[in-house]
Amino acid sequence: MPRRHIRVTGAPEAPLRAALAELRTELDVSESFPPEVLAEAERVARDPALPVEDATDVPLFTIDPLTSTDLDQAMHLSRQGTGYRVRYAIADVAAFVAPGSVLDTETHRRVMTLYFPDTRIPLYPALLSEGAASLLPGQTRPAVLWTIDLDAEGRPLAVDVRRALVRSRAKLDYAAVQKEIEDGTAEEPLALLAEIGRLREGLEVDRGGISLAVPEQEIVERNGSYELTYRAPLPAEGWNAQISLLTGMAAADLMLSSGTGVLRTLPAAPDGAVGRLRRTAHALHIDWPHHVSYAELVRSLDPRVPHHAAFLQECTTLLRGAGYTVFRDGELPQIVTHSAVAAPYAHCTAPLRRLADRYASELCLAAAVGGPPPEWVLSALDALPDEMATGSRRAGTVERACVDIVEAALLKDRVGEVFDACVVDVDERRPGVGTVQLETPAVIGRIEGGDGDLPLGERLRVRLTQADPVAAKVRFAPA
Repeated sequence: MPRRHIRVTGAPEAPLRAALAELRTELDVSESFPPEVLAEAERVARDPALPVEDATDVPLFTIDPLTSTDLDQAMHLSRQGTGYRVRYAIADVAAFVAPGSVLDTETHRRVMTLYFPDTRIPLYPALLSEGAASLLPGQTRPAVLWTIDLDAEGRPLAVDVRRALVRSRAKLDYAAVQKEIEDGTAEEPLALLAEIGRLREGLEVDRGGISLAVPEQEIVERNGSYELTYRAPLPAEGWNAQISLLTGMAAADLMLSSGTGVLRTLPAAPDGAVGRLRRTAHALHIDWPHHVSYAELVRSLDPRVPHHAAFLQECTTLLRGAGYTVFRDGELPQIVTHSAVAAPYAHCTAPLRRLADRYASELCLAAAVGGPPPEWVLSALDALPDEMATGSRRAGTVERACVDIVEAALLKDRVGEVFDACVVDVDERRPGVGTVQLETPAVIGRIEGGDGDLPLGERLRVRLTQADPVAAKVRFAPA
């Protein structure tokens, strides 16, 4: 999943869309799959490996964006004594993908779904990811079914994971869920999302974790020019994310207890990255006293406020050190935690969109019964971090290039104008070259051409000298 969510709307012939299409050509990424991969996907879609256990009596539901059809997760929430029971079904991709098959090889090449503002490049063919493997309502599907019992404060008491057939009853979207919960019309399984979600958010604060309420950026094309807006996430999106986080933490604990696994790890952010973020806060007129921690500041921000939304977008830069760490035979790695989660954590809830999640599910299934993982998982484990790192770099390149294109499109008719900005970074070897953050619109761009050193952390008037969506470049000079 992308760290920054950017969406473009408007006429298909708009220059911005043309630039994004050119980017996909340049990066050699395509929505289409080789014919042999599609043929195999068609075959396995008709004849997947189905589990024996039947859990279709559990009235699961999915919560996703309105137009989503690649549904990885479905849930059912209930009360269990004085606490709660979370049933969380994850699409069982291994039921369709045989190790060493052409489909498997293609997914190891793609690694993860790539997100562009106007489309996405999927990990699996649509007839699987949006069809036979997707947890669509009214369809019986193979799944990895988690059962997590919580106490009255939302802490895990017991965890079980097994393969089972499941059947989602409803496909819900965030806006409808939020409305039902606020109106008091939600039935208990849905109403409990808010109750459990808030408890889990409280526990996140207690352990020092932080969830970024990153708003979606929407670039709207009107009459050849573009406008930038932000869509703040709804509370229901955060509650839903807490169920996924809960499962990822349970998965990490299971694998750590078994001695073999793959974790999603993130060391603490280096001082330089935090310092740059402080300068960005200064540029956007966000007060960040030195005695206030990063986590405290983020929790105080309102993503509905434009300059808060812009800062939250930049907070995603602190996630760039995240990676995948494997371990086996009880030899635990030096780092087992994810600093933003503030606990051990694993990616296991989005197998339709990330390669590693399929392997994490298999490791958890084996750990739950105290058995050895499948040999095909063990043989692929050591190479998995490098594969995921390659995929993450590709996704990062896509994300950065898309941001550059979108920002250039946003400013393309304003070359020569002067803006208020702040210098957030300076090239150590060339102190007259660096990076500035505009106050409005919230754009970051390269600055060069001045006679003296740039005043790091200080405000500066800058003139836009270049904004080219095709070249994906935005350039400023001191005014």
